Amino acid sequence: MASDPRPIRASLALAALAALAAAGLAVAAHSPEPGDAKPASPIFGVTVPDGYRAWQLIAPALEGEPLNELRAVVGNDVAVKAYANGTLPFPDGTVLVKLAWKHVPSPEFEPATVPGRATTVQVMVKDAKRYAATGGWGFGRFIDGKPVDAAQHETCFACHEARVKGHDFVFTRFAP
Repeated sequence: MASDPRPIRASLALAALAALAAAGLAVAAHSPEPGDAKPASPIFGVTVPDGYRAWQLIAPALEGEPLNELRAVVGNDVAVKAYANGTLPFPDGTVLVKLAWKHVPSPEFEPATVPGRATTVQVMVKDAKRYAATGGWGFGRFIDGKPVDAAQHETCFACHEARVKGHDFVFTRFAP
């Protein structure tokens, strides 16, 4: 009999979110407004969204060499509805947040891998007009709550365009 994957997904999401909170990366993504003090990504002006830690898990991922990361992608209500309905392209207002940690062996259960040190929080925001030059997506990559430099942000769309153009430039598929 096949086991139900939902408890595993939920446990992974909770562990991922707990590790994020422990690492102090609970920064706040929206498009910044005048006088907004939240750190914004260069080029795109994307910030980390308020309340994203309560969003639904879209999918976990385990990255091998050279990154060696455990990742969890969460989405806002617009993203979740688009995934559930198989909507492509994703509608404006879709926001995806990828949380990433180095993965380490569990101290309590040797076969398990758990989140270690937090590495990045990455954000994609769909706004077809504002981000027309990058397939309708704005990007933000944050380390310790601060956006990385413009040079790193300049590479975001090129990678997505080269590999997942046919999926509206989004790598993540909804986990069953």
